[in-house]
Amino acid sequence: MGYQFNRQKPLDRYIVDFYCKELKLVIEIDGASHHHLEAYLSDERRQNILQSKGLKVIRFLDIDVKRNIENVVRSIEGFILEFEAKRI
Repeated sequence: MGYQFNRQKPLDRYIVDFYCKELKLVIEIDGASHHHLEAYLSDERRQNILQSKGLKVIRFLDIDVKRNIENVVRSIEGFILEFEAKRI
């Protein structure tokens, strides 16, 4: 679809897994460590800060990236199609 994504991109005081400046899109891949309450609350605060800067945050479980990449890609493509439709 022609969009450039950066991996391990510093944004504000965070490092996000993937970032596309043109789409204002952050993609986070969450592993098992994110299932604990403390990590969940930290992720929520971080996501709220990023969203307050006009960024959209999409989260995927690492197991889905490993075992169901087709649906992960479809989800990202769906976001891109929606983004492009709003630009027209």
